[in-house]
Amino acid sequence: MITLKAGDKAPNFKGLDQDGKEHKLSDYKGKKLVVFFYPKASTPGCTAEACDLRDNYKRFQANNYEVLGVSADSAKRQANFIAKNQLPFPLLADENHEVINAFGVWGPKKFMGREYDGIHRTTFVIDEKGVIEEVIQKVKTKEHTAQILK
Repeated sequence: MITLKAGDKAPNFKGLDQDGKEHKLSDYKGKKLVVFFYPKASTPGCTAEACDLRDNYKRFQANNYEVLGVSADSAKRQANFIAKNQLPFPLLADENHEVINAFGVWGPKKFMGREYDGIHRTTFVIDEKGVIEEVIQKVKTKEHTAQILK
């Protein structure tokens, strides 16, 4: 389960996006970084969340933020998700769960009475020095920007 909290150093992650381009924490030094983990590309909640971030992307940029999405989907599925919703930010295809496990967002979940392991929808706001400013676990998919940019 998620043990990272505000004030902790962010995990020194690295992963490949939908185009096979590598992203790592050090790439974002000097910028704030929003890393949002979502269960599955192109599902209703994940689409609502990604589109809310998309619709407010210029606000993020104006405030020196970069946005990075992460799920266990394949690069092809992430690329389709981006194309279908015109997402302006990269999505990591973390099929091996390296980034997911580094942030501790994989674990037991319940849905319609069924228990299974999956990604807990969680967002980490990381400052310019790589320190976690905030961990948002109760993500409001349709109003997520408002939770981040207060």
